[in-house]
Amino acid sequence: MKRHKRKKTCGLIRCIAIVLVPATVAFGLKGITVIKWPFDETNSYKLKITEKASADHINANVEVIKRIKHEDEMLAGANTMSVGYGYVDEDDRNREYVRLPDPLDMKSDNAGSKPYPESWSDGGMIIRTTYGQYSGNSFFDLYGGGQVNNKTDIPNEELFCESGYYPNFTVDDTDDPLVLIYHTHTTESFEPFVRESYDTTFNYRTTDETKNVVMVGNAIQAELESLGIGVIHAKEIHDYPSYNGSYGRSRETITPILEKYPSIKVVLDVHRDAISGDGYAYQPFIEVDGREAAQIMIISGCDDGTLGMPNYIQNFHFACTLQNKLESDHEGFTRPILFDYRHYNQDLTNGSLLIEVGSHCNTLGQVQFAGQLFGRSLGELLNSMKGK
Repeated sequence: MKRHKRKKTCGLIRCIAIVLVPATVAFGLKGITVIKWPFDETNSYKLKITEKASADHINANVEVIKRIKHEDEMLAGANTMSVGYGYVDEDDRNREYVRLPDPLDMKSDNAGSKPYPESWSDGGMIIRTTYGQYSGNSFFDLYGGGQVNNKTDIPNEELFCESGYYPNFTVDDTDDPLVLIYHTHTTESFEPFVRESYDTTFNYRTTDETKNVVMVGNAIQAELESLGIGVIHAKEIHDYPSYNGSYGRSRETITPILEKYPSIKVVLDVHRDAISGDGYAYQPFIEVDGREAAQIMIISGCDDGTLGMPNYIQNFHFACTLQNKLESDHEGFTRPILFDYRHYNQDLTNGSLLIEVGSHCNTLGQVQFAGQLFGRSLGELLNSMKGK
């Protein structure tokens, strides 16, 4: 097994301090909800490579993605101040993003059997919001920006220590593809523009790839390629006409690609969320350089012992590093990483993640720009890892 460099900010002494908190301090507390590094950068020690988390796991049934619809999971409070790691010079960050056509103006050569609507009705209220920092026993802050929503039985303290690892893969300076983008739920679609209500007669799914998550994947791809990162973008439809079995079909699509291109280190299943209630839905966004971008969420799956994903913690290492980078670049851009007992084909590499870009009531323009922000940050991160 190759040796991998580790973040200087995650040291053995820090983890010991977290795990062995004196009982007198912990007395009376029912749970630790926010964890922070207790020492500064000058006192860090490197951790040894871990193969997997050692906590006992409960048995859990695994279902397809369940959309977050509960008001009690709404974010509250101020955004966490990001630290930043100096991945790229400030001058490089300030250059323009790739100029892309407005998705409303794009026309598909073949919109498929479920085209995007040409006229719109209403019926449901859209709530425009910007999610801040979560509170609660399942959440903890990451050192460097962002949070984790821990839905497993692994203690927050242990996951916090794991979050300090660099990704468990190296990045070569090569023209071969490094990133694979695909879409298990390819037809997931969005609002056309900012308005007060959404169309209750439309299920926000379309086979028109200029108006579904393929367009978001194209935006991510454009930014990555502008930074010299090779990308394969699989655009096959996996969820229409049948939604059931989507993950099996997407696995059949990406497995031969990974076999053909062993250079691929990062595999992204790009989706959109659906954050709604009875008669209302949310449009989570932030403003960057005078433009609106949808907020995103990373999902990193955990194995309860039944999912055949023994190296799941390695995906989590990558998720936390990426979350830090995204928050360092644009504070408030991300919702907490969802760490839960889910599979999502994340056993195929140790750089596999599911990315929720906005929700169904985010606009086409908001999610396209979010894709560009995400792609730029990911590209800078991967370039910073080359030769290390």
